[in-house]
Amino acid sequence: MKKSKYLLPNLFTSANLVSGFLSMIAAHNGQYAHAALVILLAAGLDCLDGKVARLTGSSSAFGVEYDSLADLLSFGMAPGWLLYTWALRSLSPFGWLAAFAFVICGALRLARFNVQATGIQKYVFTGLPIPAAASVVASAVLLVQHLYEDLPGSVDMDHPLVIVLAVYTLALLMVSNFRYRSFKRLHWRRRWPLPFLAGGILISTILVCGPEITLFLLFLGYALSGPVETLLRRKKSEETVLPAEQ
Repeated sequence: MKKSKYLLPNLFTSANLVSGFLSMIAAHNGQYAHAALVILLAAGLDCLDGKVARLTGSSSAFGVEYDSLADLLSFGMAPGWLLYTWALRSLSPFGWLAAFAFVICGALRLARFNVQATGIQKYVFTGLPIPAAASVVASAVLLVQHLYEDLPGSVDMDHPLVIVLAVYTLALLMVSNFRYRSFKRLHWRRRWPLPFLAGGILISTILVCGPEITLFLLFLGYALSGPVETLLRRKKSEETVLPAEQ
C-alpha cells in the first residue's frame, strides 16, 4: 500500500503525456481545435497530479522528473507543433524558428524550475510557467477558429507575423525574471468569500456564453500579470523613495 500510493499521481502525469501526444496527432491531421482542447486538458491534468501527490504524501524526485518530461511534450512540443502546422508553416524559416524558440524556452523554463523548486519558488514562479504559456496558445487557436466560423474571412492567416511576434513574446516571458503568482497558498473562500462567489458566478456565466474569448482573456491576463506587477512594484518603490529624499 505504501508503494501503491505513488502510482496515482503518476497516472495523472501519464494521462498528461498521452494528451500531449494526441494533440500532436490532431494537429498533424489538421484538427486544430481538437489539438488545442487536448492541450487544455493536459494543463488540467498537470494541476491534478501535483495536488494528488501532496494530498497522498506521495511526492518524490521521480515524480518531479517524470512530470517535467511530460510537460515538455504536452506544453512545449505539442503547442510548438500546433503553432507550426496551424499558422507558421507558410512563413519558413521564421515560422519554424518561432515554434522552436517556444519549445527551447519551455525546456529552459522547466530546467530552471526543477533547480529552484524549493522555498519561495513553491508560491512565486520566476518566469511564465510553461503550462500557462501553452494554454495561451491553445486558447488563442480556439478563439481564432471560432472567429473563422462566425466571421469567415475576418482574420488573415496568410500573413501570420503577429502570431510570430506573440510566440516570441511568450518564449521570452518563460525565460524572463518576472515573478508570477502561484495559487497554491491562496485561500479565496476564507479571505474573500463574497467576491469568490460572485466571481465564480460571473466566470461561469461568461464561459457558457463565450468560452473561447473567456479562456483566452484569462490565460492572456495571467501571462501579462508578471510584467504588469513588476512595473507597479517599481513605480511604488520610486514613489516611496522620492518623499524620503525630499
